[in-house]
Amino acid sequence: MTDAKDERRPAGELEAAVMAALWASDTPLTPAQVQAELSSGLARTTVTTILSRLYEKGTLERERQGRGYAYRPIQDPHGLTALRMHGELDRDSDRESALARFVAQLTPDDEQVLRRLLEEGL
Repeated sequence: MTDAKDERRPAGELEAAVMAALWASDTPLTPAQVQAELSSGLARTTVTTILSRLYEKGTLERERQGRGYAYRPIQDPHGLTALRMHGELDRDSDRESALARFVAQLTPDDEQVLRRLLEEGL
């Protein structure tokens, strides 16, 4: 018999699935609507917890809908990646060293894209 702990998802997988469901929607979704979109058998309380944590992290905004909330992403997927990168830089006490190591680890193609973006002033 398989132990329930052995069936746990990798860290971040549930958040990624919830974000994908929200990005696919044109309107804010309630936990029940997200649960239906996921079709994964997750309890609504689990979905609500994930949404609440994403809201607390500043990834989602919410609006009152009935007795609960409906959630929408603050950023598109690329904006969220950029926001996370800024968050990591903000947590580092030596921002210049962190940026230098980041740039040193870029592929030649990524370095070329970064140079072009900096030259364009984006």
